[in-house]
Amino acid sequence: MPRQYMYARSRGGLWDTVRTIIYAILIALVARTVAYEPFNIPSSSMVPTLLVGDYLFVSKYSYGYSRYSLPFGLPLIADRIFYTIPERGDVAVFKLPSDNRTDYIKRIIGLPGDEIQMKEGRLYINGEIVQRESIEDFTMQNSHRSPRSIQQYIETLPNGRRHRIIEASDEGQLDNTPVYKVPPHHYFAMGDNRDNSLDSRAKHGVGFIPKDNLVGRAEVLFFSVNGGTRIWEVWKWPVAIRFRRFFQAVQ
Repeated sequence: MPRQYMYARSRGGLWDTVRTIIYAILIALVARTVAYEPFNIPSSSMVPTLLVGDYLFVSKYSYGYSRYSLPFGLPLIADRIFYTIPERGDVAVFKLPSDNRTDYIKRIIGLPGDEIQMKEGRLYINGEIVQRESIEDFTMQNSHRSPRSIQQYIETLPNGRRHRIIEASDEGQLDNTPVYKVPPHHYFAMGDNRDNSLDSRAKHGVGFIPKDNLVGRAEVLFFSVNGGTRIWEVWKWPVAIRFRRFFQAVQ
């Protein structure tokens, strides 16, 4: 076979490989932007719903698209397009309003125009107390990795959505608050771990969430390892993987 022909075929094969890789990256970026994006849970603010070490898919199309739907928050979308209003009780990912970069995940509690307040650990929406019922304690590890039991409840929002929360005490720093009036085009979000969550109750920490900062709705867990293990530490998987959490819908 002539050497020139072999060289041309070699160059063509290399270019085909590079082009395939480029196409694959572009397809992945498009899917991540318009369909689903993976996130992991690094903190305990959404316990018992989400645990440290959970990996989940977030649907990017649920609330439409803004600049924060794009990689690096590129300012290519002036306003939110295909906008769908979140439902009360959704577990949503959003960009922290104070820096517009950090991803937070909390539960949507207040909609535009709502009045939200905490009194003695109880949630009030528009002046009405939100019902909660006590269930079995939730066991989690403290900072010394010793088991600790915390009071667990099922909370029922005004639209009928039910979810679990934990409350170590009804006398915490954010268990008594003023009335928060949610502005137009904003939302009020809280963590399910009510005594260990920096959320909209902290006006200078998170505060109200502008609609443009919404990234998407948490949909399903696809992987989970205990909080002391990284996803790439495959040698720890046999004892660290929480198989029972695989493919669970986020409630």
